[in-house]
Amino acid sequence: MTDKEKQPIGSIGWRDLTVQNAEGLRDFYEAVVGWQVEDTPMGDYSDYTMKDANGEAVSGVCHALGTNADIPPQWLMYVVVEDLDKSLEEVKARGGEIAAPTRGLAGGKMAVIRDPAGAVIALWQE
Repeated sequence: MTDKEKQPIGSIGWRDLTVQNAEGLRDFYEAVVGWQVEDTPMGDYSDYTMKDANGEAVSGVCHALGTNADIPPQWLMYVVVEDLDKSLEEVKARGGEIAAPTRGLAGGKMAVIRDPAGAVIALWQE
């Protein structure tokens, strides 16, 4: 979701972690894997864009606040879909569920789903 070019349908567009203690996890991953931290303003607070040694954005560490409060505390992949509404209809028709409803994100929209096995992933439409 950070690239200016349109990402292919079905690709992993982003990864992030939404938790109560974003600062603590930000510092953990900075120390453990060497990610660089960039504050990303989110209204009344900041989330954190984590960058690799080349300065490329690789993930985010986010506060479980506001519209993020219902996102499970786990690393979450965002898969690019062509039509989010159609994909969400398929989720329900095929035994999955919507874990966090549709919301705007990075010029597009996203929703978090749980598949029939219980695994969680985000769907994102540019």
